[in-house]
Amino acid sequence: MALKYLRRKRYRIVETSFRLFRGEIDIIARDGNTLVFVEVKTRTSGAYGRPEEAVTPAKQRQIRKVAQGYLFKRRLGDVPCRFDVIAISQNDGPGYAIDHFADAF
Repeated sequence: MALKYLRRKRYRIVETSFRLFRGEIDIIARDGNTLVFVEVKTRTSGAYGRPEEAVTPAKQRQIRKVAQGYLFKRRLGDVPCRFDVIAISQNDGPGYAIDHFADAF
């Protein structure tokens, strides 16, 4: 769902499920000249809070560390980057709602 959403917004998907340093970045995409590291969180109920609340400061640090490793490994230097969160929540009926938090942290 997140990939389809980003493609509709004209993001170019570069990589998915990039793993490094015991961490993972769900989606790496390009939004124009900006490299975007996207964390996707999904909830089927509100029992554990909103999906975006699961991107804690500790999780943000882990994502940043993996992103730095990605930039180094791909020799991308000082490319403009940002971190987005896509939160997917089940609606009361059938279907889901997608919230996109650009430049989330």
